[in-house]
Amino acid sequence: MSGFWGRRKRDHEELEAQDADLARRAQTAIVQADERIRVTTDELVFAEAELGPEATQELRDALEAVRLHLAEAFHLNQLNHDEIPDTREELRTRNARIVQLCDWAQELLDDRTESLAERIARARRAPEILAGVRTDAARLRDLLPQARETLTRLSARYSADALRQIEANPGEAEQLLGFAEHSAGVSDRRREAGQREQANLALEASTEAVRRAGTLIEAVETFEVEALRAESLLAAVVEDSRGDLVAVREAPQVPAVLDAARELERALAALPAAGVNTDPFTLLTRLREANGALDAAIAAARDREAHPVPDFAHVRNAIDDADRQLAVARDVIAGHRGWIGADARTRLAEAERLRLDLDRYLGASAATLTSIPEEHREQALAVARRSAFLASEGLQLAQRDIEAYRPQGWGESGSGAWGGQPQGWGGGRRGGGDLMGGIMGGLVIGSILDGIFD
Repeated sequence: MSGFWGRRKRDHEELEAQDADLARRAQTAIVQADERIRVTTDELVFAEAELGPEATQELRDALEAVRLHLAEAFHLNQLNHDEIPDTREELRTRNARIVQLCDWAQELLDDRTESLAERIARARRAPEILAGVRTDAARLRDLLPQARETLTRLSARYSADALRQIEANPGEAEQLLGFAEHSAGVSDRRREAGQREQANLALEASTEAVRRAGTLIEAVETFEVEALRAESLLAAVVEDSRGDLVAVREAPQVPAVLDAARELERALAALPAAGVNTDPFTLLTRLREANGALDAAIAAARDREAHPVPDFAHVRNAIDDADRQLAVARDVIAGHRGWIGADARTRLAEAERLRLDLDRYLGASAATLTSIPEEHREQALAVARRSAFLASEGLQLAQRDIEAYRPQGWGESGSGAWGGQPQGWGGGRRGGGDLMGGIMGGLVIGSILDGIFD
C-alpha cells in the first residue's frame, strides 16, 4: 500500500509542477504578445510612410485580429486571478488557451512583417537603387550598336526565319531603356513630393525594364553561340543518319522500318546546299526526329523479331479455355454454396474480374471477336491465361471444400448416405470424387491441347 500511495503522491507533485510551469508560460506569453503588438504598431506607421497604406493593408488587418484575440487572452488571465475559486482543470485549460492565442499572434505578426521587410529595405535604399538603374541603362545603351552589328553579321549567314526571334531585340531594348530612365525620374519626383507608394512603384518598374533590356541584348549574342553549336551538331547528326541508313539493310525489313528510313532520306535530301542561308535549329530538330524515329523503329522490329506476336488463333484458344474453366468452376461453386469456403470464392471472383477487364481492354466481348490487333494480343493472352489459372485454382479449392464437408461413405452402396440413397452425385456407384476427378481431368486435357498452340 505504501508503494501505491507513494506513486500517487509523486504523480500529484508532477502535475502541480506542470501546472505551475504552464501558468508561468502563460504570464510570459501574454506580456510578450502585448509588447509585440506595440512594436509592430510602430513598424506599421513607418511602413505606411515608406510604402503607402495599400501595401501595408495585410499587416493592418493582422494587427486588428491579434488585438481581438489577445483581448480574449487578457480576459482568461483575469478569470484566473479574480475572487471566484477555480479548479485545477479550469486553470490548466485557461492557461493553455492563453499560450495558444499568444503563440498564434506572434506567428501571424512574424509572417506579415517578414513579407514587408524586403520592400521596406528597398524603399530605404531607393536612391542607391535608382543610381544603379541609371548606370546599368547607360551601360546597356553602349551595347546596342554592337548588338545591331551582330544582327547584320548573322543575317548574312542565317535565314530570316531563324533570325525572327531576335531581329527586334535591339529596338525593343532601346525602348525599355528609355522607359527605365523615365520611371527613375518619376520615382525621384514622387519621393520628394512625399508620395512614397507611387515612388516605389516607379522604382520597381524602372528596375524591371532595365533587367528585360539586358536580357534582350544578351539574347542576340547568345543566339550566335547557339547557332554555331547547332551547325556543329547538325553535321554530326547528318553523318550518323547516313550510317543508320546503311545499317537499315541489316535490320528487319518491316513496313515501320522502311517508312522511317524513307522519312530520314527525305530529311537529308531537304538539307540546303553550302552557301545558302539556313535555319540550323529547324534543320537540326527535323533531322533528329527522323533519326530517332528510325532508331526506335529498328529497335521495335528487333524486339518483335525476338518476341513474335502470338497469332490470333492462339489468343482465341486461350480465351475459350478461360471461358470454359470459368463456366465449370462457376457451376460447381454455385451447386454447393453451403460447402464452399472463402478461398475458392475469391479465386473465382478474381478470375471473373480479369475476364471482364479483358473485354474492356479489347473494346468488345472477347468471345465474339474475329480479330485482335497485334499490339493487343500479348496482353490479351496474358490476361486470358491468368483468368483460366485462377478459375482452375478456384475449382481445386472448391473440390477440397466439398471433400471436407462430404459425409463419410457418401456415394458408397449401402453406406446410409443422406436420404438413404446408395448412389452418389452421378448415380450408380460413382461418388462425388469421381465426378470432380472427371472435371479436373477434362480441364487438364484442355490445358494440354491449348499448349499445342504455344
